[in-house]
Amino acid sequence: MALQQNGIGSKHNGDTSSHHPSTNGNGEIQHDRAEGFTFTSEPTLEDIRRMQTEFTEERNWSQFHKPRNLLLALVGEVGELAELFQWRGEVQEGLPDWTEPQREHLAQELSDVLIYLVELAEKCHVDLPQAVLRKMALNRLKLSSAKWP
Repeated sequence: MALQQNGIGSKHNGDTSSHHPSTNGNGEIQHDRAEGFTFTSEPTLEDIRRMQTEFTEERNWSQFHKPRNLLLALVGEVGELAELFQWRGEVQEGLPDWTEPQREHLAQELSDVLIYLVELAEKCHVDLPQAVLRKMALNRLKLSSAKWP
């Protein structure tokens, strides 16, 4: 299940400094490798939640998008994502050996996973960004006292 663009998307303010992604001549986002990878600021998780809600409601799919069904769909999409890495061995960060069609396929599968995750969080009334902050704080506490080999 792919999220269809409906006029809401990632905006680029034209800043090509190393702190912000830039676009190439094909409109593809490029990131400065020296600074590391960063996401664009839009769309937010809330934007994605809203777009997916609209997409689902337009098709009258809400009756099917219950937590259990969304979880099973999410697991299926994670399986499709895993297939892209199956039998490749370890891959380098940034996937330098992947072709553009392979990268686009990866982007689509990652998007499917994110879309289902956000919709599942919505149906379970979990504020995902706040849950992430709480979980990271908990991990920091747990792992700060852990003894590593």
